[in-house]
Amino acid sequence: MKIKLLKFIDKIVGVIVSVCPRSVQECQFPTPRRILLIRPGGIGDAALLAPSIINIKKLFPDSHITILAERRNSGVFTLFPNVDKMLCYDRAGEFARVLCGKYDFVIDTEQSHCLSAVVARLVRAPVKIGFDTNDRRRMFTHSVRYDQSAYEADNFLALLKPLGIDCQRDNGIVVLSLPPQAVSRSNKLLQHLCTESFVAIFPGASIPEKRWGADCFRRVAEMLSAFGVKVVVVGGKEDRHQGEVIAGRGLGLNLAGLTSLSETAAVIQKSSLLLSGDSGVLHIAAGFGVPTVSLFGPGNIKKWAPQGDRHIVINKEIPCSPCTVFGTTPPCPNGNRCMSDITVDEVVNSVTMLLTSVGAVPSRCCKRDWIETR
Repeated sequence: MKIKLLKFIDKIVGVIVSVCPRSVQECQFPTPRRILLIRPGGIGDAALLAPSIINIKKLFPDSHITILAERRNSGVFTLFPNVDKMLCYDRAGEFARVLCGKYDFVIDTEQSHCLSAVVARLVRAPVKIGFDTNDRRRMFTHSVRYDQSAYEADNFLALLKPLGIDCQRDNGIVVLSLPPQAVSRSNKLLQHLCTESFVAIFPGASIPEKRWGADCFRRVAEMLSAFGVKVVVVGGKEDRHQGEVIAGRGLGLNLAGLTSLSETAAVIQKSSLLLSGDSGVLHIAAGFGVPTVSLFGPGNIKKWAPQGDRHIVINKEIPCSPCTVFGTTPPCPNGNRCMSDITVDEVVNSVTMLLTSVGAVPSRCCKRDWIETR
């Protein structure tokens, strides 16, 4: 309900933006000491900001980076070692602190909606940077081209060019880190596992069209069990029932709804591989260098699929896919074939092939009884 309200407000704001005068580009370019990055939206977009923040700190090690996010994605930034302060614009007091503050640069990383661009315009800063996707470009002193065919982390890196940062992303670099308390908590949750090697499964998704289904994941878990591979299901409270279906009766451990986002990340970081749909959790796994098998349907692979040879993407290449643009997915007239046509066999083959290639061969011997966490 809250997300729908924000989108409604954004439509109204978009009309206002279209008649606003364009921001005037400042002649003097300050040395960046205080930088504000605005990142509303979901977990995935936030996770993909990590390479940009690393590069800012690399070139400007004395800079102070503040993130203005939403409560729904704020937990991701506990995994960013280079963020100095995290505030939410849907908390009135924290939003007021941003408006009362003063910055050298404001970088709005939102791709399409206008509300964050207006916030960037209101914040006191001589340099305001954002994407030129629509009339929101009027709010910035420096607008940057947005590439619909580029990996999203690379689009975010392009926003740094006005700062003099022109860099290439390295797929092999681990860009996220874990809070010690999250590591400790994950160790306790996983202490009943009878094997060190396990596959993490995230069955959730932001929209129904991206979901593969608990029954399909259950059949994968059954087939992996025949190879001696246990599964650990991660997710939120809304994924708890799916987790019971997937990991029940000795196939694995259901941690859905039992962990914070950072604790979920710690569990994934200990796994041999993550199996997931197109999701924010998928990007967190990639940020820790964890191999992934991902299932894509409505989403754009070029834009959202993890990059590199440690990641396998399964996509049926239905003619109408991808159909999601700027976070909006239209109703499907084809029975969501892009996801339903993905078979259990091809998922299991991809998982076992990747496990073999990274040397995570599970042990078939387990003397202790399986204990489920409830």
